[in-house]
Amino acid sequence: MQPKVLVGCPTSFHKEYALQQYTESLKKIVYKNHDILLVDNSRDDTYSDKIKEAGLSVIKGAWSESARERIITSRNILRQKVLDGNYDYLFSLEQDVIPPKDILERLIKHNKKVITAVYFANNMIPGETLSKLIPLAYVLEDEKTLSMRPLNEDELWKNQGLMKIISAGLGCVLIHRDVLKEVQFRYDLNSFDDRWFFLDLYNKNIPVYADTSIKCKHLIYNRPYPWSKIKK
Repeated sequence: MQPKVLVGCPTSFHKEYALQQYTESLKKIVYKNHDILLVDNSRDDTYSDKIKEAGLSVIKGAWSESARERIITSRNILRQKVLDGNYDYLFSLEQDVIPPKDILERLIKHNKKVITAVYFANNMIPGETLSKLIPLAYVLEDEKTLSMRPLNEDELWKNQGLMKIISAGLGCVLIHRDVLKEVQFRYDLNSFDDRWFFLDLYNKNIPVYADTSIKCKHLIYNRPYPWSKIKK
């Protein structure tokens, strides 16, 4: 039997711009043994109703003025759903990330506890003044300082395939239930949950991988709400 996968993410009305494309992409997923669940942490039920109208399953998460708090609470709801529902994996797929239709088969076949596909974002590079479009997947450069760098051009395009990494975003990552038993999602006032999640994995000697042959579309240029303007 195919492993059972829960596909989902935290969301809110800020992501309504991506709902149609996200819904279309989920309906194209060819992997059969999966369920979909979004956790809407908007202040009211308006956006949840729109998600239901789109044909997706959704539950309400707790509202908080802090985006970090809303997101972390919603992620841990999904974590608990996986553990309580006898799922084998959580596929954390952010609502503005559009995957290829065969992404679950391609990730699962590697038989890894934590594995991500690749998507890109506009991020600042240390020592540079302008943001650049970079992959949200990183390799370790210095074990003493835990400094890391994003995947380079060769890793992304020339030598594509499975490789070990140290950190990534939580936009399109497959996480086995055994990992979720050991690690809860958390944050602090200086870092977001993705940073802490992968640091916790590193400290527990849980390896992380990326399949650099799998690229996902990221709807970063469609956002009507700049991330910088949202209260963290």
